[in-house]
Amino acid sequence: MRQYVALQEKTLFISAGHSERDPGAVAHGHTEAAIVLEFRDLLADYLAERVIVDRDGAPGENLPLRDAVGAAKGHDLAVEFHCNAAGSPAATGVETLSAGHHHPLGNALCQAIADALGIANRGAKGEASGQHSRLAYISQGGGLIVELFFLTNKRDLTAYIANRRRCVEAVGDVLVNEICAAALERPA
Repeated sequence: MRQYVALQEKTLFISAGHSERDPGAVAHGHTEAAIVLEFRDLLADYLAERVIVDRDGAPGENLPLRDAVGAAKGHDLAVEFHCNAAGSPAATGVETLSAGHHHPLGNALCQAIADALGIANRGAKGEASGQHSRLAYISQGGGLIVELFFLTNKRDLTAYIANRRRCVEAVGDVLVNEICAAALERPA
């Protein structure tokens, strides 16, 4: 029952930034890959009830960067999910990396995630702000990278585990609003 599909004006592609072949950050007994693959799958299920959405790979898998960039180029909006990591366990919060035209969406996603998880909002940043190995997803694919939280921060991780479904709904609602004409606007 895709309740907003008649309002959908843009195509959407979501992807997980890591897989078992490239687990990404590892901290506190968790891998970035396991977290972002699960998040992407939960989000795909949430969105599939509302809009038409494409995702990279089967459940539990992602595409290699070259393929993800190609898929991102074929959509109006492409969003890839990651976890941040830092040498300091005190580093906290959500941030996005993207080209400037995606900063309003990046800020909306950051606020939604910060509210859902109760963590800091580090805001939307340009791709030059990151040292990410998948920055080609932005520069070549036109996509947006979401760093959900700091895996190296135990409080961020605990907040995510306790509130992941709330986070999925918050991100999903922001994305539906972005790709649909006034889909979730509420009366003043």
